[in-house]
Amino acid sequence: MLPNSTGGARDQSGQLLDRPQTLSVRDLVVEFPTRRGSLKAVDTIAFDVGEGEVLGVVGESGAGKSTIGNAIIGLLEPPGRVTAGEIIFQGENLRDYSPEQMRRVRGSKIGMIFQDPQTSLNPLVTIGNQLTETIMSTTNVPPAEAHDRAVALLEAVGLDEPRLRLNLYPHEFSGGMRQRVVIALALAGDPALVIADEPTTALDVSVQAQILDLIKSICRSRGVAVIFVTHDIGVIATVADRVTVMYQGQIVETGPVEQILGAPKQPYTKSLIAAVPPSDRKLKRFSSVDFIEGGSKFRSIDPRTHWLGQSLQFSSSENQILEQSSDTMTTAISTRDLNISFVLKKSIFKSQRILNHAVKNVSFDIHRGESFGIVGESGSGKSTVARIIAGLYRPSSGTVEIFGRNSTAKPQSRAAISARRAVQMIFQDPYSSLNPRMRVESIISEPIRYHRTTENSSETAAIVRDLLDHVGLGSSAAQRFPHEFSGGQRQRIAIARALASRPRILICDEPTSALDVSVQAQILNLLKDLQDELGLTMIFISHDLPVIRQMCERIAVMKAGEICEIADTQDLFEDPKHAYSKMLISMMPALDMLSPQGVSVS
Repeated sequence: MLPNSTGGARDQSGQLLDRPQTLSVRDLVVEFPTRRGSLKAVDTIAFDVGEGEVLGVVGESGAGKSTIGNAIIGLLEPPGRVTAGEIIFQGENLRDYSPEQMRRVRGSKIGMIFQDPQTSLNPLVTIGNQLTETIMSTTNVPPAEAHDRAVALLEAVGLDEPRLRLNLYPHEFSGGMRQRVVIALALAGDPALVIADEPTTALDVSVQAQILDLIKSICRSRGVAVIFVTHDIGVIATVADRVTVMYQGQIVETGPVEQILGAPKQPYTKSLIAAVPPSDRKLKRFSSVDFIEGGSKFRSIDPRTHWLGQSLQFSSSENQILEQSSDTMTTAISTRDLNISFVLKKSIFKSQRILNHAVKNVSFDIHRGESFGIVGESGSGKSTVARIIAGLYRPSSGTVEIFGRNSTAKPQSRAAISARRAVQMIFQDPYSSLNPRMRVESIISEPIRYHRTTENSSETAAIVRDLLDHVGLGSSAAQRFPHEFSGGQRQRIAIARALASRPRILICDEPTSALDVSVQAQILNLLKDLQDELGLTMIFISHDLPVIRQMCERIAVMKAGEICEIADTQDLFEDPKHAYSKMLISMMPALDMLSPQGVSVS
């Protein structure tokens, strides 16, 4: 038996012997039939989760982590199916339940926090209606009480002005705010088991700490069991009692969190932990994991001869001016006094309208070839500033200059369009930013056709194949659809599409938020290589402070639409000046238990 710091004895897997089991999975097999035979996404796994226990599940993208949760709750996407094993929940085998019985279990007894908040919320229904409907269907309370509970839930997950937020639609929330709403929905029925699939993916460190404290409090006070699927090793160190490490549908190693993170036994676990970005120092390059998807590697290029490094040949004189100025300007982006507001409450009377001043007098310069980070809590205005620079939002006041060309004064002018052409954006959610009805080849070739980089269709196809090879997916991915890829693979598709127009400025809005540490290391190394090879200027937006420290030379800290502080990366992490910056850095998850030893792979 292993010792337990909380008192009581554990078995060899770290399970508390005196804790009643909420869930017991035995020899579970999940298969997906394909034209080439049956694919085992989950292969003969077994684990237990006790009352009030948090079981962390980690592993690379495509390891089968999310499939386990979907199998338990009966939401496997067809043609996937459970072909063997038992799922014992509160003494009953869920595999014996009818679809109607499973419908009654979902929400009221088992809650699910999905990985992608955008696709798990109905875009046509207000947040309030979605919450109250869930509460009434799972607890049978009257509408008035359901409304009060909905307000309390939004407040519990850290949303300000919860009564006003109930009347808004999902698209009116930031990514982190939508994630908090999804967590509130999972807790609405007071379940005995919560399956949390990347619940802190889109959250900044302050809200993340609040959510983790909330989950731990629910576990302890209500005896709720939690299966916590995440790629964030720091979160696992903070919230989990035990950890299960998965690779290619199988469990590699299971044990108490202190043992798995502090003294892992298996090479894969050691390699996975070695890929975690350190928060106390800056690395030249991230350690990557030997066990990567399909053995694919990113391919470096010579910018002098490669298509990506060649200059675009524009026909208009405005574009030629931009091409020349971008080679001589030392400042790539200059913003001055940017302001933008969004309506929270509409009214024909101006005095009764409620506005959210999302960006307030934001000014900064970004040097050519620099990596500039923007950090702050969810809703602080980080992504809004990025979208203004990319030309997706028009500010109510202020200017943006790209290589000396004003892109905001007359947004439809040739000068503004040619300036914005130099900018491409990698969005936070790769799935909702990729057209599900288009093949990958069409998705990546679309900016090539739009900007008329080449008129030759065979040359376009060759460029697409080259880009897919460069980001490590291989040319065979061109004929597949986005849903056929894992989250990490979809993010690589998004990067390939962003590169297709040969930008000089790349805006990365949470590009690794949905990725496990192994794929994250590959993506970040790729972005570093691209910057070195192509001289890209990068804006890096993230709530992951260790990642920001590794990627950026300077960092701007934002709060409530304003910039609190701009400083060199080392100065900010070692001696922050603003109180809010100090708070953010102090709330980074502690990684003290991580083993300093590991498999460091270049």
